[in-house]
Amino acid sequence: MEFLDQILWGYFLGKQGWFWLVFISIVIFLLFLDLGVFHRHDHEISVKESLYMSLGYILIALAFGGWIWYSLGSTAGKDYLTGFLVEKTLAIDNIFVISLLFTYFAIPRLYQHRVLFWGIIGVIILRGIMIGLGSTLVQEYHWVLYIFAVFLILTGIKMLVFSQQETNLERNVMINWLRRILPVTNSLRGNHFFVREIAQNSNKKRIYVTPLFLALIMVEFTDLIFAVDSVPAIFAITQDTYIVYTSNIFAILGLRALYFALAAIIHKFHYLKYALAIILIFIGGKIFIADFFGGKFPADLSLIITIGLLASGVIYSVWKTRQKPL
Repeated sequence: MEFLDQILWGYFLGKQGWFWLVFISIVIFLLFLDLGVFHRHDHEISVKESLYMSLGYILIALAFGGWIWYSLGSTAGKDYLTGFLVEKTLAIDNIFVISLLFTYFAIPRLYQHRVLFWGIIGVIILRGIMIGLGSTLVQEYHWVLYIFAVFLILTGIKMLVFSQQETNLERNVMINWLRRILPVTNSLRGNHFFVREIAQNSNKKRIYVTPLFLALIMVEFTDLIFAVDSVPAIFAITQDTYIVYTSNIFAILGLRALYFALAAIIHKFHYLKYALAIILIFIGGKIFIADFFGGKFPADLSLIITIGLLASGVIYSVWKTRQKPL
């Protein structure tokens, strides 16, 4: 009983254990519903199903944010919503790259959800590690926040200047390296990541990885690259590890659900990148602004500015691309 009390009421990364247990229980339940109930069998996810799934994830994420607001106060609630919106928007570029990966590896829609689902498991673990390290650095060395701030400002400027830069997977160093070190089948083997087949010039069987597994590795690698932007961004909003991690994971869970609807019309949101670039510059800059005035930048003002910039980017994108077919 004493051990259970320690788990529930003891503190871990700044929050009592039962806060973490609530969050972990919700995530496990959602993953169980996803793979164990709704997607036990491979099938092509329609745009309608994708939108319903995404709406469900958004409602759950907002409900969780409301619970944070009620339990931890309005500032924590506003920081959670700001982090959720920023991470959600940052991940849109991630969707574009994932779409290119699926095209490059010729992954049919039938198996794409399988890659994305198992990719989520890796994201939850990798983000946890990165956020844990980031939290330790920020707590021990406050000046790390200024490095994050400068990095975000430079990233935002880079996005404004090089927004037209194209991704060429044929020359991707990571993909070519994986093909050299791993035995890869020349085509898919259904929904399998690994298969045992007779090796060329031999009568013995060996384990091969399939292009589906390469796609999974690249999805994880892509998220790791994007996390380099998103993790400093959320730490620039709040240093509360619980808010940082929960807002990140809920945003990613929901956006992967939206992938099947958004991938086909991602071109309609081209100008959202500019709004996101300005948001990153704003988030990085407000750390210096807050220190200059000797306090914390108001959470409600930060949330309002973030929503305003995102809304402007979406409206302008839809208006500018209104003549383009879906």
